[in-house]
Amino acid sequence: MPSWLELYNAKITTAEKAVESIGSGMRVFLSGNCSVPRKVLEALVKRAPSLEPPGIELVQVLTVGPADYVRPEMEDHLRVNTLFISDNVRAAVNEGRADFTPIRLSEIPLLFTSGRVPLDVALVHVSPPDEHGFCSFGIEVGVTKTAAANARMVIAEVNMQMPRTLGDSFIHLSKITHIIPVAYDLPELPMGQPTELTKQIGRHIAALIEDGSTMQMGIGAIPDGVLAHLGDKRHLGIHTELFSDGVIALVEAGVITNERKSLHPGKMVTGFVLGTRRLYDFVNDNPIVELHPSEYVNDPYVIRQNDKMVAINSAIEVDLTGQVCADSIGARLYSGVGGQLDFIRGASRSKGGKPIIALPSSATLKDGTRLSKIVASLKPGAGVTTTRNDVHFVVTEFGVADLYGRTIRQRARALIDIAAPEFRDELERQARELNYL
Repeated sequence: MPSWLELYNAKITTAEKAVESIGSGMRVFLSGNCSVPRKVLEALVKRAPSLEPPGIELVQVLTVGPADYVRPEMEDHLRVNTLFISDNVRAAVNEGRADFTPIRLSEIPLLFTSGRVPLDVALVHVSPPDEHGFCSFGIEVGVTKTAAANARMVIAEVNMQMPRTLGDSFIHLSKITHIIPVAYDLPELPMGQPTELTKQIGRHIAALIEDGSTMQMGIGAIPDGVLAHLGDKRHLGIHTELFSDGVIALVEAGVITNERKSLHPGKMVTGFVLGTRRLYDFVNDNPIVELHPSEYVNDPYVIRQNDKMVAINSAIEVDLTGQVCADSIGARLYSGVGGQLDFIRGASRSKGGKPIIALPSSATLKDGTRLSKIVASLKPGAGVTTTRNDVHFVVTEFGVADLYGRTIRQRARALIDIAAPEFRDELERQARELNYL
């Protein structure tokens, strides 16, 4: 019998029994992304209405799946404080029923280690223990590992379906207070098919990526569009806050080898992964993949140690001076800064690095109205996610604007040139009114 098995069995309980130890006034961390501990969360939602105000504060980052815990009737019993706004809590935040704390992803774990946001409980989702009694945090290590290390109590779902990922990704059974064995499939986020527009953006970005580059990219149409144009590259590497299924084909084709990386050569470094079962199987016990906490992965000083670091991030709108809004639509809160500024600044200080902001040149609203995403001025109330002082490359389907070291006049001209043609005359008129041209 393994030495840890007796300890494991002694900590097994039900989700309902485990959450009885969570009382009003406690602050509870919820592991996120596709790693939400579903059974424990369901039990907590059932328990919360029996608690008197102030109820429970639930701290999270991005969660995937239903969010019954932000229903209007839960507000006085279970109030969310999200550090990044996912679509399932966006309405609650903008209606004032949930809170939002703006913060860079690299600094979220420091909230817990510094005591600025002390945690009473961490709800986590882990793999079964190995022969030494260590469980892996699996597909979400970034913020969760540090949260669990700093919470007074750790309630863990142990799931046979959770991959055992390697790196700085483990917790020992002795650090877990309650164990709930579960056996359900993890949520999946399939890749979308790149459109002609995202392929065009991807083609422009791919032209900026040299052989031997290390890449940061997220999930979505534009990163997928970039990956589709990297087949002729060689010796690419990965250092990113997250990656998805799209990298697998490039690993199998020998495009992503990680061999030329100046930091962690031979390894794909990330904080979490989002994708399908194929991705979860790929990262399971795979020695070329390492997951680390976000205070390491997203530290600009660490990022800059990757030579030829290419950071690819998106935006909602960019003004003619280079200011980037990626977290709000005017005053309406939409997402968060995430890791954008971490990687933009890290890549800008990398030897041969290239920080890139990519976005479609325009958007079509539900009523059919067309609007430019290259704008003379950001909308009133819009947040500046990345300052004009940090921006280097801006890419749309119409080309690349290199803004680094450029005057406002030069920036305005370069950005107008990659705006949608139907808006260029109006942008030029506005630029002249602002004395940019």
